Amino acid sequence: MIQYFLGGGQSVQVPCTIDMLNTAEFVHAHVELEGIEVGPGDTVIVHDAPTHVAFGEHRVERRMATVTRATAFDRFITKITAYLELTELYEVGFSAGRAR
Repeated sequence: MIQYFLGGGQSVQVPCTIDMLNTAEFVHAHVELEGIEVGPGDTVIVHDAPTHVAFGEHRVERRMATVTRATAFDRFITKITAYLELTELYEVGFSAGRAR
């Protein structure tokens, strides 16, 4: 995937909660930012994030994150790129015979 980032966006630091789980049924890592919503093209960097969870372990930790807002142009490019990448998932097939 190509990422376009021209910079110039406003950055803000916010607290966040990291929820990581590694079991036979589930493997996930979620970050919830407090007091802010991210939009298309925004970047999020979680500081000192844990990178490993042992099998069977569930960790919930609090950290700080830096959210950099995308400029209007960055948002536009991100939306167009996402739309174009979505259309790559469509597959249309034509065959000489009839569908049965």
